[in-house]
Amino acid sequence: MVVSLVAGALWAMLPAYVPNNAAVLAGGGRPIDGGRTLGGRRLLGDGKTWRGTAAGTLAGVALAMALNAVRPGVVATLGAGLPVFSLRAAVGLALGAMCGDIGASFLKRRLGRERGAAVPGLDQLDFVVGALVLAALLAPSWTLSTFSPARLAVILVATPLLHVTTNAGAYVLGLKAEPW
Repeated sequence: MVVSLVAGALWAMLPAYVPNNAAVLAGGGRPIDGGRTLGGRRLLGDGKTWRGTAAGTLAGVALAMALNAVRPGVVATLGAGLPVFSLRAAVGLALGAMCGDIGASFLKRRLGRERGAAVPGLDQLDFVVGALVLAALLAPSWTLSTFSPARLAVILVATPLLHVTTNAGAYVLGLKAEPW
């Protein structure tokens, strides 16, 4: 039962976990904010680009479709109930994750934080909130049937741990300037 719960929760969030990592790898290019400022501070900064946002969203949607393809074998192996992603749910999770991260960047600039500065809690859960909100807007019945309170609890506990681990790995590999 615990394996099924954790597997189902993490599986459901995989299309939201991947976009920001893909954006780091494929980023660069024109910043979304175009260099504009508000109150003397950049709206978002150079780290939030159109290319990164598009690449991250596409990576998340592609992963969701790939997960659909391998799902029968994984279900047979694990015996866990895993959701099938509709295209609307996949787009909601992936683009929502990107929007959540962009929203956090905006908040961090308003708080006077520089690019890469840590804001515990916000850094680990911004994309989760964005993903769940946009998935709920684009695929409400899928979202309600997929994200039970128990799965949400697993996501809220596991996500910060996964976030810290993947960021530390990206830092060690030289893909990030900060380990958070």
